[in-house]
Amino acid sequence: MESETPLSELILLVADGDRRALRSIYQRESTRLFGIANAVLRDRDAAADAVHDAFVRIAARAGQYDQTRGVASAWLGAIVRYAALDIARARGREIPSDDPALGDSAIAPEAIELLDAKAEGARLRACLLTLEERIRNGILLAFVHGLSHAEVAAKLGEPLGTVKSWIRRGLLRLRECLA
Repeated sequence: MESETPLSELILLVADGDRRALRSIYQRESTRLFGIANAVLRDRDAAADAVHDAFVRIAARAGQYDQTRGVASAWLGAIVRYAALDIARARGREIPSDDPALGDSAIAPEAIELLDAKAEGARLRACLLTLEERIRNGILLAFVHGLSHAEVAAKLGEPLGTVKSWIRRGLLRLRECLA
């Protein structure tokens, strides 16, 4: 493929099953796309995986590209960015295997099971029940489910500042209750 062929045309060729067009896109764009993935992941190996995943997606979804909605380079960049974000999310859900040879530590019991096993768990549950439901839900989403404040706000459909205030006030009230 000529290096002068516009990316949008190459994507259309990929949609028709042209593997040379996909190779041409890779040769032209892989360095830039790797930079995007590396900026998200800050890990060269994971970024390379993201670029690979992105090109699999590009090959599968090339028919969905619409030139009227944006430039081809932005479409490619978005696919790589989403592939990198998928890898970052998956990393957050990984559970260590407890194999010391792999550098993993033993898997800790589930948070709720741990609470049930201790007397403090009962006190904490009782204190949580004294909180308003929306504040309690915010705290549980943040500290049990590991969501960020922004993710909690989106899940609850509330403004970010409101959710931050609820969680802060709720934690202060929990500390008082547990003292």
